[in-house]
Amino acid sequence: MQPQFLPAGPGSASRLFAVLHWPAGPVRGLVVHAPAFGEEMNKARRMVALQARALAAAGHAVLVPDLTGCGDSEGDFGQATWQGWVEDVVHACQCLRQQCRERNTSQGTPLPPLTLWGLRAGALLAAQAAAQLGDVPQLLLWQPAVAGKPLLQQFLRLAAVGDLLGGAQAGSAGTAALRQQLQAGTAVEVAGYNVHPALAQGLEAARLEPLAGVRQLAWLECSPREEVTLSPAAAAPLAAWRGAGCAVQAQAVQGPAFWQTTEIEDAPALIQATLNQVRGQVLTFKSGVRS
Repeated sequence: MQPQFLPAGPGSASRLFAVLHWPAGPVRGLVVHAPAFGEEMNKARRMVALQARALAAAGHAVLVPDLTGCGDSEGDFGQATWQGWVEDVVHACQCLRQQCRERNTSQGTPLPPLTLWGLRAGALLAAQAAAQLGDVPQLLLWQPAVAGKPLLQQFLRLAAVGDLLGGAQAGSAGTAALRQQLQAGTAVEVAGYNVHPALAQGLEAARLEPLAGVRQLAWLECSPREEVTLSPAAAAPLAAWRGAGCAVQAQAVQGPAFWQTTEIEDAPALIQATLNQVRGQVLTFKSGVRS
């Protein structure tokens, strides 16, 4: 595990903090994580770290960045924008590839294939980053949000709940009022987060739609039920990706909703399922991007 600051990307004055998990042997694949939004990111940190270590032990170089204004990265959360976060993920991919080139002494050797790994809202970031990069063969998505609008609505409700608990009248700072402020170009405070209008607008507009360059999609969900099945919301997007010619592997495993549980919890079955999916991706792609 190697904590580091990535150099500031194009057009940015802020450095990203990231943790690099490098395998002891040959690198079989590259993986970059796109985190969840808000408290979901914080709740999931342990699971993300456990998965990154497991992937590194299996031969993958894994980079887990904090986005601008989050965690230990530079910048102010209140100034963060959705497009800026997409560019952060793109920059993290470029930095991981560059580090792989620098550690590879054989000139002309193809780089291992790159997987973008997104959790919840991070799935939307990963898809947009993949579209911008154009050469990402696989997306690995944990409990992906298929659209950003419901996530934003859920997040804004936290402010209304907080006001009610604080004794404010119902509706005095409801989601409609917050949306009006955002549409007027004014930042809003929700659960201790100052949200820039461009961040809210970008999240609201984001949708998980098929991409021409992505050849494999691994879709993994957690369910606390004994009879584990994929969520009904997964059916339409999975059909769309398959219809676009993408090889789709979708699986639900038993485990807690660790990104939102009160206590920090683990989902061991998800870690193993993820390893199986990424191993399959490496076997499928015989060559990557040439350095």
